Amino acid sequence: MNAAHDDGPFYHGTKADLRVGDRLTAGFRSNYRPEVVMNHIYFTALPNGAGLAAELAPGDAAPRVYLVEPTGEYEDDPNVTDKKFPGNPTRSYRSSTPLEVVGEVDDWERLTPEALRAWRERLAELREDERGEIIN
Repeated sequence: MNAAHDDGPFYHGTKADLRVGDRLTAGFRSNYRPEVVMNHIYFTALPNGAGLAAELAPGDAAPRVYLVEPTGEYEDDPNVTDKKFPGNPTRSYRSSTPLEVVGEVDDWERLTPEALRAWRERLAELREDERGEIIN
């Protein structure tokens, strides 16, 4: 049984060029704290949330949002839920098992350049603040 009670659909945002059947796994550097290698793969039930993650991901490639299915157990992401904020308003989750790509979506809202700049500034501030620590 999953610790989270959301059946999806689920999305993952990235700048990677993926295909149906590809699997996303843990063990990569955090988009938000690159010095941290992540023990989980993160995803959300909100396509625009995945789009935000894709836009903030490092690199020059186009941001992309993929429809994904967890292959195992998953839980609420403690970085944006009860450990730091009440509930799970972002419907964000994480898993130590892979996510399988089942499609790509293109009907998510892109950030304006101003909004993207504001998010990057906020993340830079969090990196300097202990509250920005990642629960890995």
